[in-house]
Amino acid sequence: MTEREQIKKIIDELPEYKIGNILLFLQGVKFDDDMEDDLFCEKLVDNYLNDPDPEKHETITLEELAKREGIEL
Repeated sequence: MTEREQIKKIIDELPEYKIGNILLFLQGVKFDDDMEDDLFCEKLVDNYLNDPDPEKHETITLEELAKREGIEL
């Protein structure tokens, strides 16, 4: 039995009055994951903005990137 199946089995056996608490806990766990994703993205932006490389704003076309990577579009 997988961990997910074990969790579902336990939840199915809980009395109804405890389900609300479990729901709040699970929502908190999901919120933590979302927050971690947001923090990671913010760090990427900060790293980009604080990068002293003068060429960081230069761009190439999708076609150029594909050619550079050996991909045929």
